[in-house]
Parts: sequence; C-alpha cells; structure tokens
Amino acid sequence: MEGRSSISADILARYAGDAAREVEGVSGFPGRRAIRISDENGVVVVEIHLGVEWGVSIPAVAEAVQSRVGEYLARMADITSPRVDVVVDEIG
Repeated sequence: MEGRSSISADILARYAGDAAREVEGVSGFPGRRAIRISDENGVVVVEIHLGVEWGVSIPAVAEAVQSRVGEYLARMADITSPRVDVVVDEIG
C-alpha cells in the first residue's frame, strides 16, 4: 500500500512560531496572521512578522530565527531548506 501524507500550513506555522519564540530577543508576534506559509516552486516559504526586544541586534535576531526555524522544520516536518523571511514589525 502506497500513500502520501502532508502537514497543513497551520501546523507548519505553529512549528515556526514555537521555534522563533526560543530565540533570545524575540518578544512576540504582533498582528493576527504573523506567520504565513506558502509554496514557491516546491520550496516552502515561511514569512514571520515578529517583535523584538529593545536594544537587541535586529540582524542577529533575524538570522537566529531563520536558522532555528529551518532546523525545527527539518526535524519536526522533514522540510529541508525552507526560505524563512523575517519581518520586524515592533521594537519594545
């Protein structure tokens, strides 16, 4: 018996959010649809809108989020090499 399984975009967004929360300097996710999952030519694209704490290096936090989300999705959902776009919407 052969079959296929898939993971919904909502679950992938939850995984990405859990991973991003683990990064020091992330203060939360402002707005309603803060994490969006899409597919571009077979590549999973994660767009994360987040808030960061005052005084942190935004490029360093963004890079850490990209790395952590990629690692988490590879481990939890067997998604290799996702594109992770980080948008900082709030500092505080």
